[in-house]
Amino acid sequence: MKTISIIIPCLNEKNYIRRCLNSIQLQSYPPHLITTFICDGGSIDGTAEIINDFVKSNTQFSLLFNEKKTTPYALNLGIVHSKADIIIILGAHSELDVNFVSNSVASFDIDDKIMCVGGVLENVYENSTSQIIGVAMSSSFGVGNAHFRTGNKSGFVDTVAFGAYKKEIFDKVGLFDEELIRNQDDEFNFRITNAGFKIYLNHTIKCNYFVRASFQKLFKQYYQYGYWKVFVNKKHKTITTIRQLVPLLFVLYLFLWLTSSLISIKLFLVLASFMVLYFILAFLAAFQKKPESLNALLGIVYTFFILHISYGLGYLKGIFDFFILRKSIKKHESLSR
Repeated sequence: MKTISIIIPCLNEKNYIRRCLNSIQLQSYPPHLITTFICDGGSIDGTAEIINDFVKSNTQFSLLFNEKKTTPYALNLGIVHSKADIIIILGAHSELDVNFVSNSVASFDIDDKIMCVGGVLENVYENSTSQIIGVAMSSSFGVGNAHFRTGNKSGFVDTVAFGAYKKEIFDKVGLFDEELIRNQDDEFNFRITNAGFKIYLNHTIKCNYFVRASFQKLFKQYYQYGYWKVFVNKKHKTITTIRQLVPLLFVLYLFLWLTSSLISIKLFLVLASFMVLYFILAFLAAFQKKPESLNALLGIVYTFFILHISYGLGYLKGIFDFFILRKSIKKHESLSR
């Protein structure tokens, strides 16, 4: 049977890390074949103490120090320490289904070209706001064809969340890009498919994900996704996915619509019809999720708007910084964390 290493980047996650590590201990896959590396960036909230309890009671858990406090460095740190056949990357905000590892390992048998497999994120809501955000993020209107969120497709895809990787793929395409503060797994998965290998999404691979609990955090998260996507595009000299352009076009449309009032009221009204169409589609998509109240319905539509405008603004700022000003990563890395 294949040996497994699970790598968890972690920083100040005392509210989630115990649940995450417990779910690893409860896996149906033989526990002696699973090693777990928690790469902590210097937590000061009690997270390290919780991790140490697991390390002391189970030799399959190890604590590594993530000196750079970034996700890609933590992932590479775990990969370098691992001697396993399969590497699984995991977020501290997650909780694995009992068959997560078993189903991941079995999925590699579908096709010899598969180098990465993943499943569907099942949202866990901490409050009403996070529930609204989670519902919006499970809609294709909100996140496009990100199938690991929408659950709309099983089969070969362009990316997955919390993927399991054959160890050999890191020799073939390299490690995670440590320059990227966001989108490091998305960029790595692009390298996999660009090298002629496959990524498979299997609905039987399930993982609970604790949804961000505020609109402010959601805006910052998706702004960074859009921003760093531009860096990925510049690095590979290509548009990695078509869906990334839609929020940018939406933001450019908003700028055009709002400034058109200075030119012609008729033009302003004509362009306003597209905004009306947007909200009609947004409300239809929200209705499909069967919201419990009018406030929930409005909240889902509001979340759609945040997802689209934050990603689009981030993408626009990325174009300005990386292509026009040609800024280096170090000059504004702290601004994007």
